[in-house]
Amino acid sequence: TGRYGMRKVLRRGVLTALGISVALPVLAWDDDREAAMALTPNLENGRKVYEACAVCHTPMGWGMQRGRYPQIAGQHPNVIIKQLTDIRSGNRENPTMFPFAQMSVLGGPQNIADVSAYIAQLPMNPNNSTGPGRELERGEALYKEHCVKCHGEFGEGKNAEFQPRIQGQHYEYLLRQFHHIKSGRRKNADETMVKQVKGFSER
Repeated sequence: TGRYGMRKVLRRGVLTALGISVALPVLAWDDDREAAMALTPNLENGRKVYEACAVCHTPMGWGMQRGRYPQIAGQHPNVIIKQLTDIRSGNRENPTMFPFAQMSVLGGPQNIADVSAYIAQLPMNPNNSTGPGRELERGEALYKEHCVKCHGEFGEGKNAEFQPRIQGQHYEYLLRQFHHIKSGRRKNADETMVKQVKGFSER
């Protein structure tokens, strides 16, 4: 049954126990994720799978300057695997991505492993969009206080901990994710980050 036990029983939906219906959240670790992480990726197949992603994220994985679609090039493979499986299972609400993450389009764990590895090795956009830059010193202080521990000194993230690379991400996309985390819309956000962001002002 895997790391947390009873995974095949405790799925999203309703568990009937002793005649009582209990609504359950999506588990953070699901079978597709564990399976994908255990596989050896095939970059050539990943390139083919990525063709469906390129429509929005662009062939180079650079997303859009205004942040409608994030830059995903250079992202850690474990982070990509987590996001894809969270979207597939409903643990991250993303109506645009949801159809593309389904088995009928994306495929199974091998395709997930392959496309994640392919995206991870794409070179990042050297000209990502940036904010107005009016309060960079304050932003730096906030980053060092709240973000460095998980995302690293330079926003490089940590693959093993599913902590995303945020360096070089488009400004508007980052801003939108802060709002989604603060409002609770991004359900798969780390609990520590949720607590931190809830205390942030709009400034």
